[in-house]
Amino acid sequence: MNYFVKVEQETDRRRIAEVPKLHRVLANGATSDEASIKAESLAPRVMADRLEQGEAKAQSIHLTVAA
Repeated sequence: MNYFVKVEQETDRRRIAEVPKLHRVLANGATSDEASIKAESLAPRVMADRLEQGEAKAQSIHLTVAA
């Protein structure tokens, strides 16, 4: 399944990256790259947690950063 990482700039100049289709995948950073890297590394952990809790079925995922 394909997931997109969405990056936005906050008013305090931080960048917030999220994967809208994966609840709880939200990360911030000083740059867009830093925020998206954090979100990309968090996504598999959230998916693993959902699998362990029986909330999701196993699937391959592909993350793409949306500019």
